[in-house]
Amino acid sequence: MAKWFVAAKRADFNKIAEQFGISPVLARIIRNRDIVGEEQIRKYLQGTIADLYDPGLLKGIHEAASFLQEKIEKQSAIRIIGDYDVDGVCATFILKKGLRFCGAKVDTTIPHRIRDGYGLNDQLVEEAAADGIDTIVTCDNGIAAGEQIALAKSHGMTVIVTDHHEVPYEEQIKEAGGERERRYVLPPADVVVDPKQPGCTYPFPEICGAVVAFKLIQALLERNILQTSDIQKRELLEELMEFAALATVCDVMRLQDENRILVRHGLSLMQNSKNPGLAALMEVNGILPGQGKKLSAFHLGFVIGPCMNASGRLDSAGRALELLECKTREEAIPKAAFLKQLNDSRKEMTENFVKEAVALIEGSALGGDRVLVVFLPECHESIAGIIAGRLRERYYKPVFVLTRGEEGVKGSGRSIESYHMYEEMTKCNHFFTRYGGHKMAAGLSMREEDVEAFRREINELCRLTEEELEEHIHIDVPMPVSYVSFSFVEELELLEPFGTGNPKPVFAQKDLLFLAARVLGRNGNAIRFTVQDETDKRWEMMYFGNRDVFDAYVSEKYGAQALRDLYAGRGSGLRLSAVYYPGINTWQGNTKLQLVLQQYQ
Repeated sequence: MAKWFVAAKRADFNKIAEQFGISPVLARIIRNRDIVGEEQIRKYLQGTIADLYDPGLLKGIHEAASFLQEKIEKQSAIRIIGDYDVDGVCATFILKKGLRFCGAKVDTTIPHRIRDGYGLNDQLVEEAAADGIDTIVTCDNGIAAGEQIALAKSHGMTVIVTDHHEVPYEEQIKEAGGERERRYVLPPADVVVDPKQPGCTYPFPEICGAVVAFKLIQALLERNILQTSDIQKRELLEELMEFAALATVCDVMRLQDENRILVRHGLSLMQNSKNPGLAALMEVNGILPGQGKKLSAFHLGFVIGPCMNASGRLDSAGRALELLECKTREEAIPKAAFLKQLNDSRKEMTENFVKEAVALIEGSALGGDRVLVVFLPECHESIAGIIAGRLRERYYKPVFVLTRGEEGVKGSGRSIESYHMYEEMTKCNHFFTRYGGHKMAAGLSMREEDVEAFRREINELCRLTEEELEEHIHIDVPMPVSYVSFSFVEELELLEPFGTGNPKPVFAQKDLLFLAARVLGRNGNAIRFTVQDETDKRWEMMYFGNRDVFDAYVSEKYGAQALRDLYAGRGSGLRLSAVYYPGINTWQGNTKLQLVLQQYQ
């Protein structure tokens, strides 16, 4: 069970509430997210695109724009090489559309997940040389492709790297004192634009690859190469911003500072998206924001994004790019429907291999490891990252899921807040034929015979304490459910978009009375409770967590009969303390308040 903590950060909540026209409860939630001072609070609640940072603050961006302007004027052949996930596809789309708007002669290549692997490789470079490409622009990759970029330079090509991943480094021991220092290894590109590179002082470096690409197009447009009107530029940037926002959510960037503003504005634009491909993807998934329904970061991260990712996982990411480039709804709908079909297949595969992984962990010594390294030879390598994420949620440990590829083993890792995955991997990088990533996620390739040795060493190096391996639930406000109202839920919308770095606010009530439970969903993956508050009012409360764990907990605490009575609607005296958040549920024209159970004890 997770440990519960009530946030106790102090501020003059009444003063903040009066100044910004919000309730003291909302002021307290904002303080719990470390938003302090008048300017920060204003930016959090009321930030506009005028508050986005100047692209010129990114190291190398003016040089990159200058190179591109020169190539456009000479009509040199430019090739964008992206990545097969949502961030890579969106970054590729942004650069291609932006460069074509500026008059560039440009095409794209997105590596095939199975055939090419992640990022730039020798074959892609040789193909570019054979095709007479003058300039390669990478997006969402390239920072770790030193050898491949050197190969491109040997062919006389210009290389511009746009990326957001960690810069590779080597650790050296200083002669005096035995301290370690890092020597960062930048690729030999003509210019690198990456907020993580040494010497870059960009105010908020936690942006995704698509945002870096968006900033580069902004910098290029400022040069006004074609003397285009401000209206045309604004319309282009508004469309591209939708995809920068989509990628920010899908690449699990922190929804703070600039990212929060960008996603909020991007969601507003998507409500009436002018991109036929994106609109079609929403339509085939039953998301119709133009008909009064509000689009949220949840739709991006858990509906639209997975459909786009499925193309790169089970087919070719080029299909997702083709969808975004569609000109009409009639052209886009069949392509969008195909991506949805792929994602439905991916969901079924994922469920089967998650079950296999859980059985392996709980039926062997793996369960005792602080870092889980799970080898699933028959698993499709494209879903390893999803499975790793699901296992991390279940066990709250760093997880690597490895699969058997055509050449050795490939894998993906997902981490927890207190474990910097990329840095820990660097300590034992002798196992990897290739690797990369950042604090919370990583990818790798290695020899199959090294899997067990890697598992042992990554655990020997692990310094996580028992406390760090316990999930901590930070409760914003201890608040009886009887305080929940429509007006309060509507006020909480001021805090959106929710996601990593800006979680939904959660509240807690002790000893809530649970009267009945009903299992819902085709796979039985949801429970609808009837609960009763201290005023004897009854509420609907949904739970989307692990039903088996819940049942086992209630059986142990109250007995098997009490659990049976609960599901039979005869629950009485079964009380649980609940961490919850409130929402509004509309179904078949009926609107009512609804509580969502997060944790219980």
